[in-house]
Amino acid sequence: MRRFSIGLTGGIGSGKTQVAELLRAWGAAIVDTDVISHALTAPGGMAIEPLRRAFGSEIIAADGALDRGVMRARVFADPAVRRRLEAILHPMITAVTQEEAQRAQGDYLVYVVPLLVESGRWRERVDRVCVVDCDATTQVARVQARSGLTPEAIARIMSAQASRDARLAVADDVVFNGAGTSLDDLAQRLWLLHAEWRRQAARRQSLMCPGT
Repeated sequence: MRRFSIGLTGGIGSGKTQVAELLRAWGAAIVDTDVISHALTAPGGMAIEPLRRAFGSEIIAADGALDRGVMRARVFADPAVRRRLEAILHPMITAVTQEEAQRAQGDYLVYVVPLLVESGRWRERVDRVCVVDCDATTQVARVQARSGLTPEAIARIMSAQASRDARLAVADDVVFNGAGTSLDDLAQRLWLLHAEWRRQAARRQSLMCPGT
């Protein structure tokens, strides 16, 4: 019997990281596939040399990291490039995710997976899918404020992700974090879910370890 786990997802700018950090502070174990991806493509990361061989040195920035702007432009221009990129990164991300999950300590396990819906591989791996929901206008405003990307570039990224309706269709739980949501509002909504997930995790643990 596996450990009780949540698949946490949402569109770009929805606030997944903020939600994950609240859950971490409350005792959940967090495994963030986006953080893992960035580590793999940082200077000296395990994916850098395979990516250089596949796509050439021009996709590597001066500091030795993956140049995400250059890579993003190639991916949007050619679907075959996306498939090659995913063929290199996804097995590495999966391996590190599994390693981190085995080491993780917490009341229950949260996998933060931006492309959970798109991958089609996570539904059977987790007990519940939680979607951080947000309106598109707020997503664009948040991403532009933190990254400086143009609205057009953000729109291209969003178009490559699952739609809001598609994410909500697979959700077991939803946390709204759209326009007008304060941190206090978000925390209050999330705490109710956290308390229920902790109860379910405790029940699972008692079945796995009778007498504890």
